[in-house]
Amino acid sequence: MEPTEMTAVELVTAYGAGELSPVEVTAAVLDRIEEADGELNAFNLVDRESALAQARESEERWRNGYSKGLLDGVPISIKDIFLTKGWPTLRGSKSVPPDQPWPVDSPVAARLRDDGMVFVGKTTTPEIAWKAVTDSPLTGITRNPADPSKTPGGSSGGAGAAVAAGMAPLAVGTDGGGSIRIPASFCGIVGLKPTHGRVPMYPASPFAPLAHAGPMTRTVEDAALLMDILALPDHRDPTSQAPPHLTYRGEFNREVTGMHVAYSRDLGYLQVDAEVAAIVDAAVTKIDQAGLHVEAVDPGFDDPLDAFETMWACGAAALLRTMPNVRETIDPGLAAVWDKGESHSGVDYIQARSVGAAVGITMGEFSENHNALITPTVAIPPFEAGHDVPPGSGLTRWPQWAGFSYPFNMTGQPAISIPVGTTATGLPVGLQIVGPRHADDLVLALGRFVEWLLA
Repeated sequence: MEPTEMTAVELVTAYGAGELSPVEVTAAVLDRIEEADGELNAFNLVDRESALAQARESEERWRNGYSKGLLDGVPISIKDIFLTKGWPTLRGSKSVPPDQPWPVDSPVAARLRDDGMVFVGKTTTPEIAWKAVTDSPLTGITRNPADPSKTPGGSSGGAGAAVAAGMAPLAVGTDGGGSIRIPASFCGIVGLKPTHGRVPMYPASPFAPLAHAGPMTRTVEDAALLMDILALPDHRDPTSQAPPHLTYRGEFNREVTGMHVAYSRDLGYLQVDAEVAAIVDAAVTKIDQAGLHVEAVDPGFDDPLDAFETMWACGAAALLRTMPNVRETIDPGLAAVWDKGESHSGVDYIQARSVGAAVGITMGEFSENHNALITPTVAIPPFEAGHDVPPGSGLTRWPQWAGFSYPFNMTGQPAISIPVGTTATGLPVGLQIVGPRHADDLVLALGRFVEWLLA
C-alpha cells in the first residue's frame, strides 16, 4: 500500500516496526500534493522545507525508540482559520496582510505540534469561513476529488479534499453550520463536530457559540486518536471543557448493539434528494438488522433557519467591521450577509439564541428515549463547484440546503458524518449521527459501528 493511502494508525504502526519513516511518508504526501493540488486547489500554503525538517526530527525520535505523542510523524493539514506560528492565517480574504509576524499557535496548532505531528500546509476556506462551499476572492475555487467539476463543500472544503485525495491522512476543520460534516459527506470521509467547547478555539470565533473545531479523517479510529490530542482545555478559550475522563481511542470500538437510535429522514420539514434518501435508508436498514434498535421518528423541532441566519449574519458583521478595506474585495454573497447583520439589533440576536436554546431542550428530552439520532448528513449530493447553491434549484442562500447540520450547531451537540455510499454517478453520500451533549465517545462508537458494518 502506498503511504498516501494509509491511515494515521497504520502509519504509526509502520513507524514503530521500522517499516516506514516519517521522512519517507512526508515526502510521499508532499509529492501527492504537487501532483493533485493543481486541479483540486485544496491548499493555499505548502511548506515542503519545514515539513521535511519536522519529519526528520520525528524520524530521529522513532529511531531512538520513543515517540513524542500518539501520532508523532503523521502528516496533517490545518485549515487556514487556525493561527499557526510562522505561517500566515489569511482566512480566505485579500484584506489580511500576509507580511506580518505570526508568532502564535492556536490551541489546535499547539496541541498538534506538541504531539510531534508534521504540518504540511494550510487548507483553503471561503472568506472568514462564511459558507458551506469553498471558494474565495483570495484562493479561487476548490474542487472535489470524487469529481473535480463538483464542490467539496465547505467551509472546510480544502481539508476535506486534502484527506480524500491522499494529501495527508488527517486534517482539522471548523464547523459553524456544517463546515466539517458537509465536506466529509461530499468527499466521502469521516468528519466529527464535537460538543461545543470540547476542542478549544482561540481567537474566539465571530460565529460563537455556533463554532466548533474537530477532526477530518479517513476512519473513525483516526478521528478518535486525533480527538485525544485536541480535546484538552486551553485558558484562552473560556468555554473549553475539563479534560475527558476517558480516552476516545479507548472508547470508539466499544459495544453499542442493543442501543435505541432514532432515524429521521427529513427532520420533519426538509426536502431530501431521492437518491440520497435511498442510500441512507439502505444503510439504516442494515444498522437495524445488525443489532441497533432503529425507530423512525422526527425529533420534534421546527426549522430554526431564520434564527441561525440571524446569528450567522451578526457574527459576520462583527468580524468584518474590524477588517481594513474588506469592502473593496469581499465575496459578494458575504457582503450581503454583512449588510443583513448590520440590520439586526442586540434583541434580535438574543431572540435567535433563545430559539437555539429551545431546540437544545427539545433534543435533550429526545435523548431521554433515544441514544442518538441518525439523519442524512446533507440533503443533496455535491453540485457544481463555484456556486453557493445548486444551479437551477431556486435556492438563494447556502443554509437553505444545509438543514441537517446547523440545528446541531445551535444546540452544541456532537455529530459525525460517516460515508455510506455513492450516487449512480459516483458522488459520495454521508450519514450523520447526532448524540447528546458531551457524548462524543458514544458518537464515535456508533460511527465506528456503522463504518464496520458498511465496509
